[in-house]
Amino acid sequence: MSDPAIPAATVVLLRGAPDGWETLLLERHAATAFAGGATVFPGGRVEPGDATVAADPELADGFDDLDPVDAAARVAAAREAFEEADVLLGDGPLIDLVTRAVWRTRLNAGEGAWADFLAQTGTRLDAAALVPFAHWVPPAAAPIARRFDTRFYLTRLPDGAAADPDGREAVAAQWTTPAAALARADAGMIGLVFPTRRNLERLAQYASLDLLLAATAARAPTRIQPAIVSRADGDWITIPADADYPVTEEPLTAVRRE
Repeated sequence: MSDPAIPAATVVLLRGAPDGWETLLLERHAATAFAGGATVFPGGRVEPGDATVAADPELADGFDDLDPVDAAARVAAAREAFEEADVLLGDGPLIDLVTRAVWRTRLNAGEGAWADFLAQTGTRLDAAALVPFAHWVPPAAAPIARRFDTRFYLTRLPDGAAADPDGREAVAAQWTTPAAALARADAGMIGLVFPTRRNLERLAQYASLDLLLAATAARAPTRIQPAIVSRADGDWITIPADADYPVTEEPLTAVRRE
């Protein structure tokens, strides 16, 4: 029997652009244990302290009525946006660059607590700023080293914010349209793991952020657990056909899974 999937959260950062809208993708360091060298959305595992933040009304607003797993994952998504991309998804006073850099370094090194950062800087998280988009879980029998039970959230880039990779897990950052990212992957310029590719394809269906956010808010995320199906022409990896994904299957030999 495989180990339980690790709770994780991914944040899909969005901003307007002259050609419509863009999302932020990061290039993971080649030496990272999971998806080394791949191009991904910011994200990571849910830490025990994330649930503590979600339950503290001094630090977080709008989390009371959420499922506790969802609440902790939204906090984790906001934390990962700051740790990996230097994007702070919270309300509060302006934080000077030195304080911001010191805290980011401490958090990435595991030497500081997200709750302490929020309290000391007067930053307050808003659950409504993170819109549930997707929920992916690898099958229990998946032949991969790490299984993550990952919730994806959409959020707009705050006014005046800019992305900067941490240089530790993320070595490069790029704002791109989903279609352009998919084209670069097809040309062999970047590597995408299976969930990232499927979610970029889903995002690419929407011409505007308003359409994307309205469509996302109108439907609860489907729990996506890919299945491997053997056919006469080989093994395929498939996902449910009714979850807003335009591509629902791919030959297993063509897929990068971690």
